[in-house]
Amino acid sequence: MKLALIGFGRVGRAFARLLHAQRAAYPFRITGILTARHGAAVDERGLDPDPVLRLPSPSLEEFLDRSKAEVMVEVTPLDPLTGEPAISHIRAAFARRMHVVTANKGPIAHAWQALKREAEAAGVQFRFEATVMDGAPVFNLVRYSLPAVRILGFTGVLNSTTTVVIEAMERGCTLEEGVEQARRLGITEADARYDLDGWDAAAKTAALANVLMDANVTPLQIPTKGIARLTPERLAELNRKGKTVRLVSRARRTARGISLRVRAEVLPRTDPLALARGTSNLLLLRTDLMRTVGVLSLEPGVEQTAYGLFSDVVAIAREA
Repeated sequence: MKLALIGFGRVGRAFARLLHAQRAAYPFRITGILTARHGAAVDERGLDPDPVLRLPSPSLEEFLDRSKAEVMVEVTPLDPLTGEPAISHIRAAFARRMHVVTANKGPIAHAWQALKREAEAAGVQFRFEATVMDGAPVFNLVRYSLPAVRILGFTGVLNSTTTVVIEAMERGCTLEEGVEQARRLGITEADARYDLDGWDAAAKTAALANVLMDANVTPLQIPTKGIARLTPERLAELNRKGKTVRLVSRARRTARGISLRVRAEVLPRTDPLALARGTSNLLLLRTDLMRTVGVLSLEPGVEQTAYGLFSDVVAIAREA
């Protein structure tokens, strides 16, 4: 199966290395890579895992046509306010009857229902397991392992940058020093304010609610309060009381619809949500038939996000 990558940052490069390592069992080929600023590469025979992007970047449409790929892998940076340009990238692939895999939560947060219909009309698959928990199965867990289950709500710590920053501040660092630590780990968004102000978490919350609860919301509709006003002094005071802070996403069905919010919450250190340390993520799904089930991803990195993309490509190859 031939793949075309849109974007080639840390996740895209980790994905290319993973494909190369698994090529004996899964003979997928990257036949094209397109970036906004660093050029492009196209070779129908397959590119090296660390290619030189020598070509001037063509238009997206020309690139997709030249790559002759069956699957587009979209790994451009998040814009939580609009979901673009990733939404347009995905639509261009659907127009060419290409399957799509993405690690960008923006399209799911802003245009899930429309993109789902367009994929069905084109007869292609649209997969996005890497968008919320760095490749840990959430959407596939519900799709394949929880038949007939209705999701009543969820609670999660979904943004690891804020956790890393909070833990750094608990050690006496400034917020800026905490952000720099997260940036060295490679986990921040291109604009770290999207993490600190809660926009990344709001996009993940909208994506989960749209897919699992048919919410049809965008991040702009979710009340959000981030961690930008936290101080080391406030965290030290809470620590003396056996408490900490996490950026928590919450969703629940109510008589008036689906209630969503993202907020920095003060938690006892014994709270399950407080157990999400470092880059770890935790999601608890409240259901009608299975009560509460959870997914915990311990200290994931870029390699786990790449694996989420890989697992989606494998699923497409099996089902196409």
